[in-house]
Amino acid sequence: MKPHIVKSLAVAWLLAATMLTGAGAARADEQYFPLQSYRVGPYAADGSGFFGGFIDYMNLINIRDGGVNGVKLTWNECETEYEVERGVECYERQKTQGKPGPAAWNPLSVGIAYAMIDKITQDKVPLITIDHGRTDSTDGAVFTYVYPLVLNPYSETSAIINYIASRAGGFDKLKGTKLVVVYHGSPYGRETIPIYNLLARRFGFSVTQIEVPHPGNEQEAQWLEVRRIKPAWVVLRGWGVMTPVAIKTAKKTGFPVDHIIGNIWSNSEEDVTPAGTAGKGYLAITTHPAGTDFPVLQAVIKTVYGAGKGNVADQKRIGSVIYNLGIVNGILNVEAVRIAQEKYGHKALTGEQVNWGFDHLVLDDKRIAALGAAGLVEPIHVSCSDHEGGGSIKIQQWDGSKWVIKTDWIAADRKALWPIIEKSANEYAKENHITPRDCSKASS
Repeated sequence: MKPHIVKSLAVAWLLAATMLTGAGAARADEQYFPLQSYRVGPYAADGSGFFGGFIDYMNLINIRDGGVNGVKLTWNECETEYEVERGVECYERQKTQGKPGPAAWNPLSVGIAYAMIDKITQDKVPLITIDHGRTDSTDGAVFTYVYPLVLNPYSETSAIINYIASRAGGFDKLKGTKLVVVYHGSPYGRETIPIYNLLARRFGFSVTQIEVPHPGNEQEAQWLEVRRIKPAWVVLRGWGVMTPVAIKTAKKTGFPVDHIIGNIWSNSEEDVTPAGTAGKGYLAITTHPAGTDFPVLQAVIKTVYGAGKGNVADQKRIGSVIYNLGIVNGILNVEAVRIAQEKYGHKALTGEQVNWGFDHLVLDDKRIAALGAAGLVEPIHVSCSDHEGGGSIKIQQWDGSKWVIKTDWIAADRKALWPIIEKSANEYAKENHITPRDCSKASS
């Protein structure tokens, strides 16, 4: 069968599946989540894992709990293939569906998110960019409706450098160290260029940043350049097929994979398994562990898949890092709705009301345990001024068949990062004629 026919059939199947999985315009007693997903193309493995986990969690809440305080969750998917233009088309199509409208947007794409910021701000609906997004949107005083939850790109970068410093024996030992960043040729990949340069000047190491054009199927030239530079460490800001190709090419050119640190989007089973034996020893950061040994995952398997309503075709993918991120994302979205309901009532809420929930999204150990997510979700404290609410990572290593956590939490230097974030956010506010809100008045 020809590739274009296969692709067309895949899209048709996904559209049909969307109509069968809780999708469609929301009723007045339903909370609607539009999903700009991607299950076709070079990033399909990541998209299907993340959105599969997100949908499975919403299904769990509906089947087990009857919704959030009696309000059922509903959603539909619009295939973007990770392309900005398609993402914007999906936004325009999906935003008019459901009453009282979308609860939140979760595109899992920096490019699509950037293109949506003005639109969601005008429409007053939160935009969630978990573990990614534009870093200055951490400043909620300026970016009222944007949430780079858990880990923004600058926190990621700072924490990685902190880890490298710990391996070197201290920050003073970084002077003269060579670092290479191999990054995806997209807004996502380029997001951290300035912060790596800044930290290099601060700590005296040298950094070379090498772009890999989308989607990343060819990397021989880039890794030959890495071999020429002979860095102590390579940070891989990959995505989709780029990551396993990078691992295999690094191995081929002689660079040790146990000195490659994959970033937050180069850290799942789907990233290392295609690399085969070349991936053994590869390091990556994470904000949550892999595995199914958590009550919430066991509940999904028993309740959702037991009812034949699971979203992931291959159940072996349940518990992968990218799937578990979808579960975590589901928890954060649903808890924001639940928190907002305590202020606005047990009913379907507007996007602006849900936004209030995200502004007050605080999950402590007790609440996380009650959700069955102890050890899966770390405490988070989002506020009007801080839309990240986290900022820490762990290092994991691939042993050839599974991820093994190698460190405790490594925190970013958020105190040092904040002036940079605030300066960028204020410049954005000035350019876009935005008056930052007074977060001292945002508690009620």
